[in-house]
Amino acid sequence: PSYFIAQDTSLETLMWLRNGCLGFILQSLSSAVRGECPGTCTGPPSSKLLKIVCLSVCLSVCLSDLNAKGVILKAFEGFHLKSCVNFKPRDRERSFIIFQKLDGCWSAIGDAKHGQNLSIGVGCDHKAIVMHEILHALGLFHEQTRTDRDDYVKIWWEHVLPDQIHNFKKYGDSYLTDLNTPYDYESIMHYGPFSFSKNSSLRTITARISEFNHIIGQRLDFSTTDLARLNRMYNCTSSLTLLDQCDFESADVCGLVQETRDDDDWTYKNSDSLGQDHTFAGPCKDAGHFMHFNTSSGMRGEAAVLESRILYPKRKQQCLQFFFKMTGSPWDRLTIWVKKDDGTGKIRRLVKIQTFQGNSDHNWKIAHVTLNVQRKFKYLFHGLKGNPGDSSGGISIDDLTLSETPCPSAVWLIRNFSHLLRTAPEDYLVQSPLFYSAEGYGYGLTVSPRGQSDSASANYTRISFHLISGENDGVLEWPVLGRQVTITVLDQDPDVRRRMSSERSFTTDATQVFPGKNQSSRWDKPSLLGNFDASCNCSRSRDWGWSKFISHSQLRRRKYLKNDDLIIFAEFEDLTHLRKTEHLSPQTWFILGEHPLGRNKRSAPLEDWQSYQTGQCDQNPCQNDGICVNVKGRASCRCATSKIFFYTGVRCQVAHVHRNILALLAVGCHTLGRGNCTKRSGVSAEPGRQLTSE
Repeated sequence: PSYFIAQDTSLETLMWLRNGCLGFILQSLSSAVRGECPGTCTGPPSSKLLKIVCLSVCLSVCLSDLNAKGVILKAFEGFHLKSCVNFKPRDRERSFIIFQKLDGCWSAIGDAKHGQNLSIGVGCDHKAIVMHEILHALGLFHEQTRTDRDDYVKIWWEHVLPDQIHNFKKYGDSYLTDLNTPYDYESIMHYGPFSFSKNSSLRTITARISEFNHIIGQRLDFSTTDLARLNRMYNCTSSLTLLDQCDFESADVCGLVQETRDDDDWTYKNSDSLGQDHTFAGPCKDAGHFMHFNTSSGMRGEAAVLESRILYPKRKQQCLQFFFKMTGSPWDRLTIWVKKDDGTGKIRRLVKIQTFQGNSDHNWKIAHVTLNVQRKFKYLFHGLKGNPGDSSGGISIDDLTLSETPCPSAVWLIRNFSHLLRTAPEDYLVQSPLFYSAEGYGYGLTVSPRGQSDSASANYTRISFHLISGENDGVLEWPVLGRQVTITVLDQDPDVRRRMSSERSFTTDATQVFPGKNQSSRWDKPSLLGNFDASCNCSRSRDWGWSKFISHSQLRRRKYLKNDDLIIFAEFEDLTHLRKTEHLSPQTWFILGEHPLGRNKRSAPLEDWQSYQTGQCDQNPCQNDGICVNVKGRASCRCATSKIFFYTGVRCQVAHVHRNILALLAVGCHTLGRGNCTKRSGVSAEPGRQLTSE
């Protein structure tokens, strides 16, 4: 059956979301209110009615890293936006996941029927890595362990570290299923080409189709096939926080309708008549469709209104993202309205949200509009003619997405970026305008399109963060610590579920200082420690970020440079409320299986950016699939266990049988479902209960 993932791996107490059962949506671990899931939820055909319909989680106080906690919450939101999987803070559930900062990045596969560890260790605090480990907990194996993997990749066994051979084993179809999906080179669950290599220049995995060698091992986001498997596994297809989206490639325009009481209409146009649409901009010239309101004829003040279908929110905040261009009069206007429930069940209460004015920029631009609606509603695009005699075009909209997520607080669009990649000198820097956080702190970004030719970052774009003096500095707290910086290079795919944006984050803390300035915090007032910038009449602090934020080859893939525009989102968020989360009772949570993979090659440091690395054992002294970890420069073994066996000793050399199994063994092997008694040694963990790492 499609829900069976691994031998002895029961998923019945994980999430089975269907029949409208959406469960509890986690917004903040510090302020979440526990909720009941309405309706009836059933599991796979063989399971009983489930009482637990949402995956329970807790952030341990052992997870002291604020950045990791913030990244975990962002990973949850990634699941909510793109899948039917939901998370809730643990109450009294027996099955739950404990996020802790242990050695490396790893998770058990499937539900352990009790609290189980998921480690976000040093260097693992990247959203895609957290997603990868959560997918293990939800039942997904590494892609290269598929039964048919040899048809698609080659394992170079002679290049693999001898003690890591087991990480490359494949499993038969009695242990796992591909859920009737093709082999996915782009899966977030696939190892990279140099995983567990004896030498950083020797590949351990290569694709049979060589074009995929630079794709395997991506850690950006879910692939389309990852999402297909997850939704098939849990028998659901809808997203929890995606309300609506449209690329206008269907003539029904996704259910948007013309308002009957206005003066004019929006028209459905193709790229031939009024320029290129946004959906297919770039490789597919003259393809695609969009909605257009002609403002070059008629009378001043005439309007056209495009109205959405009825939408039913689950949260209190929504973000409407869309692309638009205004090619008519500078007096033309585009206004976003919301039509709300008036309290009687009728949707007729109009609220104006935001207006965009025409100007001399006739290119496609991105817009974000925050809606705060708690009951059923519609959203409206209201076009208004400014001066038809001064217009030779109109207002166009394309590629809209409505999600129940916060809008980005800072959006920076850099045009003609391919030209910069080709022609900009190596030391060329582009600095953003001043942005303000929700608390009022001023900040900015610096982009270096080209790295130094004589450095390891030669083929990468550098992106970094700095504070900027602002109008609120006199009343704010300094230094500003415990704030998470998140920078995202947007994949402009029109379908938000297919986007694989590049995202990185760090959190400001007291250890980040200027060694030459009396150990002053780099997060103190920029007017005290920064350099004056006459272009903005402001002071900018020293930059802190990544010298290898994104490679040039990756920028040219997918849709990062649609219309040759690079779009960057930035957030500067207060995480101090996450300093204290949930205390765990003293208890041992057993973990099983393979060695956690280090993170020492995820990103290269920009100036002053500390590179955190996970230690690895050069030679694994551990026996019986024990895990070797580097503790203060010394090898230390973490012994494996299973439902039958567990191991002890300095090198995990002593095998034991659990006490509850001994009595069963005395009765006979048939009690355990085996046909005969065979003495075995060096038993490894069952595939259904392995610990597995990125």
